[in-house]
Amino acid sequence: MKYALGSGLRRLRLSTMAVLACLALTACATDAMKLAPTAPDQPWKPGNQQTTGGAVDFSLPADPALSQLHDNVTIDTKRSYGLAELIDIAQRGNPATRIAWEHARQAALAVGMVEATYLPMITANVIGGRQKASTPVDLPIAGERQLNATLSGVSPSLALQWLLFDFGQRQAVAGAAREVSYAANVMFNASHQKLIFDVANAYYLYGAATSALDIAHHTLRNSREIRSAVEARLANGRATTVEVAQARQLVAQSELRLVKAEGQARDAYQAVLAAMGINATVKIKINGATKRNLPAKVDATTDNMIKAALSRRPDVIASYAALKASQSGIAAAEAEFMPKVFVAGGVTKSSTGFNASGLPTIGNQATGMGFLVGATMPIYDSGLRAAQLKNAQAQASASEQVFRKTQLAAVTEIVVASNALRTALESHKAATALLKAAAITYDAAIDAYKNGVGTLTVVTEANSGLLDARLAQADAHAASLITAANLAFMTGSLTSTNSLPFLPVQ
Repeated sequence: MKYALGSGLRRLRLSTMAVLACLALTACATDAMKLAPTAPDQPWKPGNQQTTGGAVDFSLPADPALSQLHDNVTIDTKRSYGLAELIDIAQRGNPATRIAWEHARQAALAVGMVEATYLPMITANVIGGRQKASTPVDLPIAGERQLNATLSGVSPSLALQWLLFDFGQRQAVAGAAREVSYAANVMFNASHQKLIFDVANAYYLYGAATSALDIAHHTLRNSREIRSAVEARLANGRATTVEVAQARQLVAQSELRLVKAEGQARDAYQAVLAAMGINATVKIKINGATKRNLPAKVDATTDNMIKAALSRRPDVIASYAALKASQSGIAAAEAEFMPKVFVAGGVTKSSTGFNASGLPTIGNQATGMGFLVGATMPIYDSGLRAAQLKNAQAQASASEQVFRKTQLAAVTEIVVASNALRTALESHKAATALLKAAAITYDAAIDAYKNGVGTLTVVTEANSGLLDARLAQADAHAASLITAANLAFMTGSLTSTNSLPFLPVQ
């Protein structure tokens, strides 16, 4: 009776402790709500400090560690950099290429993880424990009315698992992983090709902006020359105050145009730094690209050119690798229908001891070893394997269509880029001829006005025409360089600074 009562009390205590533990855990979980904002219209503050008075402030605590900028490259601010040097700096420091590199490394490690499944897995396990029990007895044993017993033991083991044969499932998975790794490596090179194009594009746009700035300065000089001519005629009584006002308005417009051109040049400079992936506060001198010769024409796009481009374009290559990876997925799904043969084994050693009050200690040590060969094959899975196979087949079919779509899109991009280059070169040729004519017209108009045989209206129109012609030529020159780089990028041949459409400087 005493034993039954004591046992019941122990169970009651254990049940009570379990309930209290659950309540404590529940309270801890709900207490975590204090980490969130107190209300939807109240700001979050560290420790949820309450704001009192004034406007509601949703500012965040400053972390000085976040303001530390780490530049991966060193830039000499005293020298001038050309396009090739800017690209070299970008390739060494741009985070985009480093991200692509890490992705390629991760894909390579995935191949290694799959190949590791070909080898056996050996695990070491240790199980140990100690248990004490105290039981009241009616008759004293060695003078004790409590029987104290201790059971302890340690059982280390070494286990082996090895999948010997799986009808090519691991081989298929490994093949898919290799294709994914190949695609990641391709996209790593593609990230560098894209970086070369982005820096070149920003560089050429910066060249156009600096050309526009030079043109704005030249136009301002012409406007001041016109104003001086009008004021000279006014002093001789051959000009009106209206003409003087018009001349001064022309100067003011030129000054405003110069301010805008300076702002555009600054923005283009920042675009170069952004394309390079360096700190926007860095001061770097950039050589212009305004004095590069342009070819009169380019060869038309041919089928051989398109085929060669498709064979080396990174997106086409990566898309084809994804197709082959999805086809390996079909083989892996088909292998699920076949049995798997494995080997398992283990070595175990156990050591136990039992001690009771007043009794000698009883111990035991044993060692066991065993190996077995087995096969496993699921018989019924409610259509799970069949669904997995159909899903793999659907993915392969979709990957094939993605590959075809990528091919067609690549062909379109190549043809459009080629047409754009031809148009830009033709526009530059026409703009050059227009500039020559506009320069002659302006020189004749200003000379005629100075000699009293021309009108201010003709001079103003000639100045505007000269400005438009200069801007048109500068824009066409930059467009020709950009579209040439774009065509090289679209054909997959923009692989280094040497493959840029560099043209001899005049």
